[in-house]
Parts: sequence; C-alpha cells; structure tokens
Amino acid sequence: MTAPPASDPMFSIVILTLNEEQNLPATLASIRDCDDIVVLDSGSTDRTHQIARAAGARVVVNRFENFGQQRNFAHTDIPFHHDWVFHLDADEQFTPELFAECVRLSSENPPALDGFFVAPRMIFRDRWIPRCTDFPAYQARFAHAKRFRFIQTGHGQREAPDMRLGKIQANYLHNLSAQSESELLDKHLRYARQEAAAFLARATDPAPLNRRIRSADPLIRRRALKELSHHFPARGFLRFLYQYIARRGFLDGAPGFAYCRIMAKYEHWVSQEIHRQRRARAST
Repeated sequence: MTAPPASDPMFSIVILTLNEEQNLPATLASIRDCDDIVVLDSGSTDRTHQIARAAGARVVVNRFENFGQQRNFAHTDIPFHHDWVFHLDADEQFTPELFAECVRLSSENPPALDGFFVAPRMIFRDRWIPRCTDFPAYQARFAHAKRFRFIQTGHGQREAPDMRLGKIQANYLHNLSAQSESELLDKHLRYARQEAAAFLARATDPAPLNRRIRSADPLIRRRALKELSHHFPARGFLRFLYQYIARRGFLDGAPGFAYCRIMAKYEHWVSQEIHRQRRARAST
C-alpha cells in the first residue's frame, strides 16, 4: 500500500489573551519559528495588541463567552495558514521538543486522528512541581482545525465526545510564576463559581460514573474521580491530603506546599458555591 503524501510540515498557533502584556512576550519568544501565529483577544485594553503585532502575529478580537466557544470560534472563523493548530494560553510556552514533534505530526497529517493530548509542565515560583499537579495531566491542545471541536466543561474546555485523539509525549510549560498568590486566588475563586454551576447543570448517572472510575484509561479515570469528589465532605482538606501526601507533593518543596494550599482553598470554595447555588435555586 502506498503511503499518503506528506502534508504541510508547519502548523499554526492560536493564543487566547485578555490584557496579557506581561506574559505575552515570553510566549511569543518561545514560538518565534512558527510562521502563523494568531492572537485571539477578548478585548484587551493594555498593550497586548501592539506586542503581538510587533512579533509578527495576527490579532483577531472576539467577545469571550467561555473557553470552549472561543476555541471553536478559532477553528470556524479564523483562516489559518495550516491544517493543524496548537492552542496556547498567554502564560504558556513551547519547548523545542514539542515544536519538533508538532512539525513532524503536521507533516504526517494522520487521517485517523482529529487531535492530540499534550501534558503541561506546571511552573510555580520558578520551579516545576510535577507531583502536586498530577503530571502528566493531558489536555487536548493540538488539533486539526477542520475536524476538531471543543465542548465547555467547568471553567475550562475538553474535546467533544466523538473526537479521535492521540498523545504527544513532549510538553509545554504553564508558567504560574508571573502571577502573585492573590491573583491566583482571585482567578480560582472565579473558577470555583463556574465549576459549581457546571456540576449542578450535569445530570450524573451513577452506573456510567462507576464504570469510568474503573476505566483502564487514566484520563477517563481522573475525570470520573473529579466528578465523584463533588459528593465528598471536607473536599479542601481531602484535596490537600491527596496532592501533598498521596501524590508526594511534599517533594516539590516550598512551591509545592504553597500550590497545594491554594488548590485546597479552591476545592473548599467549590463546595461553598455548590451549596450556595443550590439554596438559590431552591428559593426561586
């Protein structure tokens, strides 16, 4: 059988932004070899647009509804120069290994796959903290623009159920060091409200959840356990025990302890928001 012809060896990159003048230069520097960079902005009022254009990126503005909608808008409304697109955030950077892998996969253009999972290396206080961030926690980031679609879930997004995905072993960097602890806490408080609303909107069937918890796929298992955890009391304390003790986050040093403490607060806020939103629904 004759192999299919090689496709365009390069890929496009889309970066979601909102007032990212502090983070964007490092992100753009990490992808300077890409010939098609699009900054998809939600209405920045700082120098985000000027910084992007100075680096040779195109700027497209679209009102932000949620991450799933914004990433799908990129696929349906932005004329990318290449078939394959990597979704990047402004506090994330490419590694040389990831860039080379994306070039290779773009050239192969696998017809049996719509996208790829990629795991971030979380950097906090200038240190990689793999244990307390469940590394590798895969996310769908490298996608065929014409075939791939996202759905919104909680405060983020995931792949639509019928998407066919592979895994890339190289990683990108998610740098939390540029944000102060108070900024991270403010962001996770917003996330907690969205996570609680998404949980209450889902009608969960216990039987499929039980099957997913026993799945051989670690990604399916992780998502099922997260869904199950919403039913537990003292979720913040349990999250801290899981990340810091069970996952050996204590080996990530002082940054690991600080990160686990922030995530424990986040889980506590999610529980509070679930109860608050339930009471609000019951009173209407």
